[in-house]
Amino acid sequence: MKSKNILLINDLPGYGKVALSAMLPILSKMGYSLYNLPTALVSNTLDYGKFEILDTTSYMENTITVWNELGFQFDCISTGFILSSKQVDIITNYIKSQNNPNLLVVVDPIMGDDGKLYNGITNETVVHMKELSSYADILIPNYTEAAFIAGLFTDKSSLTKSEINALIDKLVSQGSKSVVITSIIEKDSNNHFVCGYDDKSKSYFYLSYDYIPVRFPGTGDIFSAVMIGELLKETSLELSVKKAMDIVARLIEKNIDSQDKFKGIFIEKDLDSIL
Repeated sequence: MKSKNILLINDLPGYGKVALSAMLPILSKMGYSLYNLPTALVSNTLDYGKFEILDTTSYMENTITVWNELGFQFDCISTGFILSSKQVDIITNYIKSQNNPNLLVVVDPIMGDDGKLYNGITNETVVHMKELSSYADILIPNYTEAAFIAGLFTDKSSLTKSEINALIDKLVSQGSKSVVITSIIEKDSNNHFVCGYDDKSKSYFYLSYDYIPVRFPGTGDIFSAVMIGELLKETSLELSVKKAMDIVARLIEKNIDSQDKFKGIFIEKDLDSIL
C-alpha cells in the first residue's frame, strides 16, 4: 500500500525535542512519508528564556510557489506554531489549493496556556487563528487556546460538563469539524480530561488522566503526531486520542528524572517500545 504523505507546518528548533524535531521521528517510525515547511527556525526551546527566532515567511511563500508548480499533493496537512497573520494567510490559501477531497487538516492553534496568551500573541493573532481553525478537520487546542478561539470562558480555570460541551459546540459552529481539547479540568469532579467531539460518530468523548506535575516542552507535539498517525490508519478519533494520551504519559514517566527538562523528551531511544 502506498505510504501516505504528511506535510508538517511548524517551527524547527536547533536545540530541543519540540515541534518538527519531535513529530518527524514519530511519524516516520509509524511508516509515513514526511515533508515539512518550517514557520520559523528557533535556536532552542523557549523554556531556557533566551532564544533566537528566524522568521521564514518569505521562504514559506516561495516554497509553496515552487510546490504548486511541481504539483505536490498531500494526504494530511498538520499545522503548529505560526509566527504571524501573514503565515496564516499563506497556509489557508495552500490548504484551499490542494486538489484532494480526502485531505486531512489538523490544526494545533499554539497561542497560550494557563489562562493567558504567550508573549507576542495578540488579539489579531487570535482572529487569524480562528480563521485557520475553520479549515480544520480536527482542531486540537488546549483549554486556554479553545477559550480564546471561541471567545468563551477565558476567565475560568475549570468548567462544568455542560460548559465544556458548549465550548466544543462553539468551536464546531465556527467551522472545525472535530475538536480535541487536550487539557481541561471538570469543575464538579476536579478531574483532568482530554475531551472532544468526533464529527464521524457525531458524539462527544471524555477521557480522564492522572495529572503529572512536571513540564516537558514538546509533549503536545508528541500527542499530535501519535494521534495523526493513528487516524491515518483509520482508527477512530477517540481511540487515536487514547493511544496518544497513553504514549505521552509513558514517556513523561520514563523521563521524569531528566536533569534538563527544557530540552523536551528525546523520543528516539523509546520509539521501538512505544509504537
